[in-house]
Amino acid sequence: MKILAFSDSHYEIKAMQRAIRKHKDAEVIIFCGDGESDLQTIRLEYPDKHYLAVRGNCDWYATFPYTEEMMICGRKFFVTHGHLLGVKQGYQRLINMGRSVSADVVVFGHTHKQFTSVEGPMLFMNPGSIGFGERYSVIELSEDSDQVKVTEYPHDEYGPVKVDLKRHSQPTITE
Repeated sequence: MKILAFSDSHYEIKAMQRAIRKHKDAEVIIFCGDGESDLQTIRLEYPDKHYLAVRGNCDWYATFPYTEEMMICGRKFFVTHGHLLGVKQGYQRLINMGRSVSADVVVFGHTHKQFTSVEGPMLFMNPGSIGFGERYSVIELSEDSDQVKVTEYPHDEYGPVKVDLKRHSQPTITE
C-alpha cells in the first residue's frame, strides 16, 4: 500500500494536486494540519482515497481533531500537527506520546522540515511543508512484509529510509 503524507499546505492546493497526480496509486492520504480547508477541497476531488487528518495551529475554526490514530496494514499510525507537543523545541514529548499510544509510525508537521528517523521500534517522520517547497513523503508498506519504506520528495538526498516494523493483528486498512 502506498500512503501520501502532507503537512502545512497553507492554501497551496495546486501543490497537493500535483503530488496526488504523481502518486495516483496512493490509497491513503495523511494530512498533518495547517490547511484544513485545502484538504476539504482535495477530499471532494479525490473521494476514492482514505484520509487521516488533523488540525494545526493555523486551522482556527477547524473540525479535524488534534490527534488521530489508525491501523494501516498492521501498523498503528499516530498523527498530529505537533504544535501542542512543542516540536519546534524538540521531539521528546512527541516521542513519549507515540510510545504512550503504542504507535509504530508517528507522523507530524508544524516545523516545515522533512525528517525521518527511527526511535526504538517506532518510525518517526515529518513530511515537510507541501505549501512551502512542495515537500511531502510517500510511505510504502504491506500486510505481508515487516518492511516499511519512506521516500521524501522532492529531493531525497540520502535515498529512501527502509525499516522493519512489526505487524499487528488488529483490523486495518489493507491493500
